[in-house]
Amino acid sequence: MARRATPEVNAGSMADIAFLLLIFFLVTTTIEKDKGIARQLPPDEEIEDPPVIKQKNLFIVNVNKDDQLLVEDELMNVKDLREAAIEFLDNGGAPKGSPEYCNYCKGARDPKSSDNPEKAVISVQNDRLTSYEMYITVQNELVAAYNFLRNRESQRLFGWKFTEVKQAIDEGSFTGNEEDAQEKLKRIQELFPLKLSEAEPKKSGQ
Repeated sequence: MARRATPEVNAGSMADIAFLLLIFFLVTTTIEKDKGIARQLPPDEEIEDPPVIKQKNLFIVNVNKDDQLLVEDELMNVKDLREAAIEFLDNGGAPKGSPEYCNYCKGARDPKSSDNPEKAVISVQNDRLTSYEMYITVQNELVAAYNFLRNRESQRLFGWKFTEVKQAIDEGSFTGNEEDAQEKLKRIQELFPLKLSEAEPKKSGQ
């Protein structure tokens, strides 16, 4: 019996059919477009120049690699730093009648030193080889200067210490009107705002 020949498939016809099917699906298929969210982008923020600080409103503290303290270009013992910072912050050098006059400051009112606590900035720069212990000591003394003045004003205005009330609120042990106390704490902070700037540590020899 003669074997039947296997019919051959015309490859060219198959390619034509596939192409026609592709065209058909492209024509009949609906491609959905992604919908965007209508939102107005915020305008570019203008970069403001940093405020100019008068030299007399700047209290410069440097600590070298040997843990020596240089305050306003003079060597100082760290135990004297707190009092020096208090004198600077509380100076109130702006003249009476000036918009910058500080009526609660009790300092020397030296016109060559800080105008008022709002303007007064303490700048600290350490050396990269400054010890961690000295770094912490300096920071503690400066913060203690702010706390001394804040306690003085809170006692004068409200009859209690700023640091004690703040600590009680932070620890959750405050028993009075917390909302009222928070407002008063904020008021004291505005009288003596913490303006402690820390510059990048310098390399020894610079």
